[in-house]
Amino acid sequence: MLKRIYDWCIDAADKPYALWILAAVAFAESSFFPIPPDIMLLPMSLARPQRAWWFAMVCTIASVAGGVVGYAIGALLYDSLGQWLIHLYGLSDKVDAFRAGYNEWGAVIILVKGLTPIPYKLVTITSGFAGYNIWLFILCSIVARGGRFFFVAVLLNRYGDVIRKELEKRLGFWVAIGAIVLVLGFVVAFKLI
Repeated sequence: MLKRIYDWCIDAADKPYALWILAAVAFAESSFFPIPPDIMLLPMSLARPQRAWWFAMVCTIASVAGGVVGYAIGALLYDSLGQWLIHLYGLSDKVDAFRAGYNEWGAVIILVKGLTPIPYKLVTITSGFAGYNIWLFILCSIVARGGRFFFVAVLLNRYGDVIRKELEKRLGFWVAIGAIVLVLGFVVAFKLI
């Protein structure tokens, strides 16, 4: 199954609908979806390394737009949808401590968590709930998400052939590593909040 998904992403890299799906995943991941856009960004960029910059740009724009939706959930819908999402991730008792941290470390929190596998949706919703400055939030999100996605683009544009050979040789292993990193991101997020 992993090979089929990977092959689909490789084959779809030139198809116009793939870019829309990539944007939709990046958008949704920033506000409510648990799967990062890297699952499409990596194979699409490996298939077309010369377009890795474009794919990173699409991920950045869509992710920041999704982040604004997450911010809106925290700011406007916290009493209903926001609390439900926070409760879904088991963070109800930790939101106030995280909110207090924004008084002193808001920009640093957004930048660090936007670059790491820590679920970004937690930052977007909490930023809205904490009333963090929306324009500073957007600026920090552009820097953090763009930094993350363009770092991937640089690596894959430069070393794509070597990475692709290694990935295809041990796809299961690398997917397992990715899953572990994703789970560790959630664990770290729960510990830090």
